[in-house]
Amino acid sequence: MYKQIKATAASGRARPQALALFVTKDAAVPPPGTRSLDRAFAGQLSRVMQRPEFDAGTGQCTTIYPANGEAPAERLVLVGIGPREAISTRGVCLAAAALARHLAAAKLTNVRVEFGEALTAAMTPAHLGACLAHGMTSAVFTFDRFQGAAGRENRKALPTLTVRVPSTAHDAAAAGLIAGTAANHARELAATPPNVATPPFLVTHCRQVARKVGLSCKVIDAKRAARLGMGGLLAVGQGGSKPPCMIVLEWEGAKGKPRRATGASSRTQGQADPILLVGKAITFDTGGYSLKVGGTMKGMKYDKCGGTAVIGIMEAIAQLGVSQRVVALIACAENMIDTNAFRVDDIITLCNGVTVEVTNTDAEGRLVLADALAYGTRMYRPKAVFDLATLTGGVVVALGNHMAGAWCTDDALWHRVEKAAAMTGERAWRMPLDQSYRDMMKASHADLHNSAPVRAAHPIQGAAFLSHFVGEQAPRQMPTIPWCHLDIAGTATSDESNALHDKGPTGYGVRLLAELIRRW
Repeated sequence: MYKQIKATAASGRARPQALALFVTKDAAVPPPGTRSLDRAFAGQLSRVMQRPEFDAGTGQCTTIYPANGEAPAERLVLVGIGPREAISTRGVCLAAAALARHLAAAKLTNVRVEFGEALTAAMTPAHLGACLAHGMTSAVFTFDRFQGAAGRENRKALPTLTVRVPSTAHDAAAAGLIAGTAANHARELAATPPNVATPPFLVTHCRQVARKVGLSCKVIDAKRAARLGMGGLLAVGQGGSKPPCMIVLEWEGAKGKPRRATGASSRTQGQADPILLVGKAITFDTGGYSLKVGGTMKGMKYDKCGGTAVIGIMEAIAQLGVSQRVVALIACAENMIDTNAFRVDDIITLCNGVTVEVTNTDAEGRLVLADALAYGTRMYRPKAVFDLATLTGGVVVALGNHMAGAWCTDDALWHRVEKAAAMTGERAWRMPLDQSYRDMMKASHADLHNSAPVRAAHPIQGAAFLSHFVGEQAPRQMPTIPWCHLDIAGTATSDESNALHDKGPTGYGVRLLAELIRRW
């Protein structure tokens, strides 16, 4: 594969190793605008497209070699995108991923991309550039850090792929490559095993990222969390091999300098209200005393994918140089079994004073998120809040692996999510939330259950619980701060390899929210 992908504006002077042309199944032969290209390849373009085995199916790549050295490239790669009427963001991303794999197999390092008339009529240049970047970066991800003596032999330095795109698509492609690379970094962090990726490991990683891209980073350790009353974070992590913590990353905006978070007082310094990102980073989830059984504990290193996505988002927005101030809170803990672990029937107090009766120690993610949401909304007074978490199996039952579940309290904020989803292909489906669902979470001996005693509305229960912690009025009424909760349990990982992702973490959420914040 490739170590890095770079985008440059296409130039007619330099002859690339390959020219990639996206074509539809029902295109004219040759496609409009490609007659000179067909002539340069001695009519081979027309002949290939007329063959019965060539159907331009999504991701089908066919290589044509010129008869002489005067063609505009060493080879022409036809990239299928399916029928013209079925062109979609996902389809173009899949085709771009297939192209990246095709180029890597041929060991090429330089390609010029032409989208073709069908695509340019269906999608804007910016949209095409974003899709190209999404597909190519997703496809080239590899995770071989832990291969040992019996693994890969004779490792060689991976090459860089230079992709020349039309000038109208260049900026979006370049931004997409930044976000895609950050998503791959989040995938690598998510895949790191739990004996390595403990809460202290995430702290060290975040400090390294912060120094690299210009973020500020501080850590609320267990002692300070106790002083702040973060009973949820402490309860979940008290049985872990390493103490829990909350990592605070801040981007001041392109015109400012990173600084340590100072809370509400920062508003007196003329700083804009930030966007707040909150991520769940349970580095391993046994379920606690509500133990996961029947093999369901396998893959629980991925219970940190919400937190790793937030780290990736912060890396991306810093490198994109967005002007918007952004604060991120990553709640880190191990949910383990120990004589000191929290139990069913425990009653804990979270940092906004809400008490919670524990009915299920495997509903731990909402406890650490609740402390982060309550602390973050009180301390930073954000203009909007997003949280990402692998929160419920119920959302997978409802939506499968195709979309994240979304609970959003503000129509304007949801419109931003929809636009970013359409641009990046990272889809979400808006789910209901009102007072009737909040009432489901009321307990007899405390303010709330962490999990209601019924399975009804299971994924909504998680959102309803969290809604009590978004803003100072939230314990008594629906949040007034624009807030979007993304349950990524179905989209954070892929159970099977496909054109976009190998089996494992997908980095879902990095591209979506990096694009949303970039356009804020």
